[in-house]
Amino acid sequence: MKEKTPENVIVKLIHMCGLGKKVAAIEPVSGGLMHRMYKVITDSGVYAVKHLNAEIMKRPGVHENFARAEKIECILENNDIPIVPAMVIGGNKMQKIDDQFFYIFRWQEGRITDWNHISGEMCFKAGNILGRIHAIEPQNIAHQTPVTSHIDWQGYVQEAKEKNSAIASLLEENTELLIYMESELNKARASLPPVLCLSNEDMDPKNIMWDNGIPWMIDLECLDYGNPISHVMQLALQWSGIVTCEMDVDRMIAFFDGYLEAYDNCFRGYSDVVGVAYTWVEWLEYNIQRALGKCMDSAERELGISEVRNTLDRMKYIHKTMPQIKEALDTRLHETSVRPVRRQRGGL
Repeated sequence: MKEKTPENVIVKLIHMCGLGKKVAAIEPVSGGLMHRMYKVITDSGVYAVKHLNAEIMKRPGVHENFARAEKIECILENNDIPIVPAMVIGGNKMQKIDDQFFYIFRWQEGRITDWNHISGEMCFKAGNILGRIHAIEPQNIAHQTPVTSHIDWQGYVQEAKEKNSAIASLLEENTELLIYMESELNKARASLPPVLCLSNEDMDPKNIMWDNGIPWMIDLECLDYGNPISHVMQLALQWSGIVTCEMDVDRMIAFFDGYLEAYDNCFRGYSDVVGVAYTWVEWLEYNIQRALGKCMDSAERELGISEVRNTLDRMKYIHKTMPQIKEALDTRLHETSVRPVRRQRGGL
């Protein structure tokens, strides 16, 4: 009986899906930080196979979330948004075999840009894609109580100490700052205007493939409905260099310029809601859990530890850079407001 290695399961998967016989070794390729991606070459074509994280697939409501993302993916296709969609096989995008879940994509040529070599032009194009998505179905909604973050930082410190985890001292040293940043995040969410639209909160640079200067959006599992103000703010910061702790205000403004060219709801109070930048506290919590053993294997646990360190450094940098960010939002976004724009449904 063959061992259920990822390669053996993927061989069964491509046979089940009628994608031919593999003609080369299945290669792991760099992908997101949650799931695993493989390049598969068969006698019928070249494919990217995404193996969905088993722990994530056990979460309550996760299949409903994926189904919603798949529907939105179809809407984006119909609106000519440049995306790499999952293939539909047997009437389904998500495939299941041996109690494991997969998405299969046709191989997209191109490359992910290096975080340290993101140009202003790239930021403009990425912002423009996000604006085009937000412009599809924006709508004003009734005011709702915002979803707030409530993380037991002291509890995680205690658990990390009990498990003698490598992250224990990191969490203990930064508890006060984490409590402050979570509070700022909750205040910002409470201040967001009541607007809803299609969005991709995960459209950061690692999820854009560039082919001869043309951007293609990949990793679409996070497609959902969301607040456009929050999402453009977070993504503009990521494209500006926040992730690598090398903030470039010009790149942030370039992202907004591209965005506002495609969708302008006339909102300009971004400095009042910039606390949404601290949404990293929730990514931090996810990685704390992985670092403490809630994961598939030791490799993922080590990834969790690494991401806790990286995310803490990033959040401290955001906190340090916040005055510069606010000043740019207050002084430079108003330059775009004098440009003629096409007002979209859902304007404020």
